[in-house]
Amino acid sequence: MNRVALPKSIAQRFRGIHHSPCKQLCNNNRCEGQVQSAGPVGSLLKSRSVIRFRGPDTLKFLQGLLTNDVRNFGEAVGDRTENLPTPNVPATSVPPIYAALLTPQGRFLYDLFLYKPPTCHTKLDHTGTGPDSKPHEPFHMFADVDASVLDELLQTLNKYRLRSKVEIDDVSSDFSCWQRYGAGLSEKSSQVEEPEAASVGWAAGVDRTAMSSSQGSDQGWQWFKDPRLVCLGFRGIFPSNITPPLIEVDKETDEQNFLLWRIEKGVAEGSTEIPKGEAVPLEYNLAGLNAISFDKGCYVGQELIARTHHRGVIRKRIVPLRFLDNDGKAIPFLLFQSW
Repeated sequence: MNRVALPKSIAQRFRGIHHSPCKQLCNNNRCEGQVQSAGPVGSLLKSRSVIRFRGPDTLKFLQGLLTNDVRNFGEAVGDRTENLPTPNVPATSVPPIYAALLTPQGRFLYDLFLYKPPTCHTKLDHTGTGPDSKPHEPFHMFADVDASVLDELLQTLNKYRLRSKVEIDDVSSDFSCWQRYGAGLSEKSSQVEEPEAASVGWAAGVDRTAMSSSQGSDQGWQWFKDPRLVCLGFRGIFPSNITPPLIEVDKETDEQNFLLWRIEKGVAEGSTEIPKGEAVPLEYNLAGLNAISFDKGCYVGQELIARTHHRGVIRKRIVPLRFLDNDGKAIPFLLFQSW
């Protein structure tokens, strides 16, 4: 196989992705085929940290700050049906949202995956026999963010907080981010669930406990379709002291495999791969990755994004590449084997 010698500067930039050597991504020429054919597999994303927003002004604060529309997190998904033998709620959850925080000049700073946590009546009580009945919890949300810029992100968010009634905390010691991906996942629904689980409840109701056990943990945490692309699989945050559902010992793999999977799809993630303070989000396809709403109104850095979008002129864009031989077949490769 013919190899192309890359300039050292380019190789070093690849090596810097998530601060790990690129040669770890693939150590033999079967790697690409193994990643494409393996699955489904899951990876603990150590490159992501989890933060929590808590307080009555959370949605207002995020709505005026981020590129995406977060108002759906404030809408109720259904009421409990107290007239049934078990207190059921509709088996629906608000899916996570991918968004970005920009500079006032419209340059990329940080990306976030926002999650609305399960409420008390969607969790099991301490006996494990029914929904929890704890007092009303204050509104709160979680986000998984780039761990390498966590402190910077928290400082930036607190700078914008001013008098908003919202607390922002690092909860990475309590929660972890996971990704489930690989072959055989793209045809499934947005929530991982057993089709029979909804029929476990009484009468016409839906037993939320049964649904939770089939698609998530007994604390109510569950997998969601990655909000960017279907081919990226499923994403979720889970308590650090539990193993996510559908993750078995023989199906857990190193995060570097997901990094390779994602790069092959042409998807950049985090402030390490998307140059912080320099990149224009549209050049990194954040609109196509569902991270930008053009209908939500004002947010920090909106002017450049709206103007560029409506003019329709994007002079450069990140795209995935695939090298083919003369027969049109993909060329097996080694990443920087000489190192």
